[in-house]
Amino acid sequence: MATHVINVERRNDEGKGASRRLRRSGMVPAIVYGGDLKPVSIQIIHKDVMAASQNEWFYSSILDLSLGGDVQRVLLRDLQRHPFKQQLLHLDFQRVNENEAIRARVPLHFLNQETSPAGKTSGVIVMHELTEIEVSCLPRNLPEFIEIDLGQITLGDIIHLSEITLPEGVEIPELRLGKEHDIAVVIAKMAKEEVEPVPADAAAAPAADAKKDEKK
Repeated sequence: MATHVINVERRNDEGKGASRRLRRSGMVPAIVYGGDLKPVSIQIIHKDVMAASQNEWFYSSILDLSLGGDVQRVLLRDLQRHPFKQQLLHLDFQRVNENEAIRARVPLHFLNQETSPAGKTSGVIVMHELTEIEVSCLPRNLPEFIEIDLGQITLGDIIHLSEITLPEGVEIPELRLGKEHDIAVVIAKMAKEEVEPVPADAAAAPAADAKKDEKK
């Protein structure tokens, strides 16, 4: 598992005014909570965390928050963005215990779809019903992503949650709830034929002809 270090600083000022000043100075307010320690307010250089947020691992991996060399392992639990600016407004991080199972959402990577029988058949579409799933595992077993090989998928095939090959020590909690939760992840089916719209003048012609016939 790759290591992802995020450098942070302790934040002493609280409140909306302090957060606005912090953002104007190029920083992002954040908080770290969970575990046996009290919540701690922190701040992060905006350009650094913005660059990290462009990567898939930022949302699904264990992150190492480094506060002057003191490292705490965390998961990103919430991220607030400005509605139209390229700006992060606030982040929430949750501490993880190496010996306690965590739940996290992990992205799915689909492989070999284009070279599969379904992918090479005209008119067949391979639908990704899910692009991520929630898993449960110890922090050291958390995968950054899970691969699904679609190399053999054919028309009519459906891949369910229970058919995904998971890394060792990883499970899907939803499957404990019963068969009805073993939902489809991938479906290969024929694309619906599009019905060409009838031009307005063509549609009006039969009606006009009918009126002529009535007058005769």
